[in-house]
Amino acid sequence: MTEVAFTPGTAALVLFGSFFLMLVLRVPVAFALGLACMPPLFFEPRLSPLVIFNEGFKAYNSFILLAVPFFLLTANLMNIGGVSDRLIRLSRAMVGTLPGALAQVNVVLSVFFAGISGSSTADAASQGKLFIDAQVKEGYDKSFSIAITAVSAVLGVIIPPSILMVVWGGVISTSIGAMYLAGIIPGLLIALAQMVTVHVYATRRKYPVYPRSSLKEFLTAGIASIPALMTPFIIVGGILLGWFTPTESAAVAVIYAAVLSIFFYREMDLKHLGQALIDTGKLSAVTLFCIGTASAFGWMLAYYKIPQTLLANVTTWGLDATGVGLLIAVVFLVAGTFLDAIPAIIIIGTTLAPLAASVDMHPIQFAIIGIVSLAFGLVTPPYGLCLLISCAIAEVKLSYAIKDTMIMLIPMLLVLVGLIFIPEIALFLPKLISPELVK
Repeated sequence: MTEVAFTPGTAALVLFGSFFLMLVLRVPVAFALGLACMPPLFFEPRLSPLVIFNEGFKAYNSFILLAVPFFLLTANLMNIGGVSDRLIRLSRAMVGTLPGALAQVNVVLSVFFAGISGSSTADAASQGKLFIDAQVKEGYDKSFSIAITAVSAVLGVIIPPSILMVVWGGVISTSIGAMYLAGIIPGLLIALAQMVTVHVYATRRKYPVYPRSSLKEFLTAGIASIPALMTPFIIVGGILLGWFTPTESAAVAVIYAAVLSIFFYREMDLKHLGQALIDTGKLSAVTLFCIGTASAFGWMLAYYKIPQTLLANVTTWGLDATGVGLLIAVVFLVAGTFLDAIPAIIIIGTTLAPLAASVDMHPIQFAIIGIVSLAFGLVTPPYGLCLLISCAIAEVKLSYAIKDTMIMLIPMLLVLVGLIFIPEIALFLPKLISPELVK
């Protein structure tokens, strides 16, 4: 049998060296992952460049990944269909009297929108347009306004339904229904940490508050928002009750969003529907292309047995479940700064899964630690896609809002540490509601 051309160490150096070189040259991440696979393919006698296409096709040929464009379309339909306006009124009625009222509304709306879209980038784009200028006009510092908009947007991948959980479940064979339940408490804790941070900022900087809403105003806003707030219950409840699969639940969410926007709220016509489809197609193409090239890169790592070599060294450290949890968080936090979350799951998640299993860490806890850690990468440079979107909307450089963003991440890190030391934060709801999913 022919020997492989590279040792695991040499292959890792070539693959990651090529990838980082292309990032330095400002090649988009999705293209950099695919191109980084090329050098070994020319030297390996048993392989050819067709490996990239074959592995990419295998990644795309997945029923579960159909949920990704469906969830993106749901978010676009609800954005265009007047859902955001009604949720803003409800959020204002709930937290408008707290210090930093509009920023508090920003966070609460992110919680509501996370339960609909599953996408942090969609949240950052829609709320950036709604809140950044509005906060500045009310006397908020622009850097603070950008930071809270970007940081609150990360809730979109933690609170169900989450596109990252769909990808994680498809790649690492973990129950998506259980992950949906496990993400609720961590997501709400992170939202609470963000609201406390806003409170501290607002108290020190004298940010404005709104007059208290009357009970009638609160009830009116709540009743108008009920149809929109039913979306996450339909998605998650349908999966847990066995009515449909995660992919089918995403398709049902699209139908529900369309009916809600066209017939109930009556704020979407054929022109708006066409625009939603076009926007979804563009974003889905980028996301799925990234999955394809990341899968090819991950296959190359497996071919040269790089993960096994790395794990062989780590297992000699004698770490317990807590130590492994901290290591997993650090690896994902570092990877998230330069790599999109989806390829990070495919490449790093599959690599670390055996390590988590070796210390009897529950697969659901492992998943939530990984996803929450990757959520930080959405607002940390140089990748920081949510922060990039927010800065682009505000027409400032990325460095402008770095300080306030980093400050806001500190309370969120405490929640992540809590997830590692207290597994029940993630496992409580799955064990309570659907114990058969976590056995």
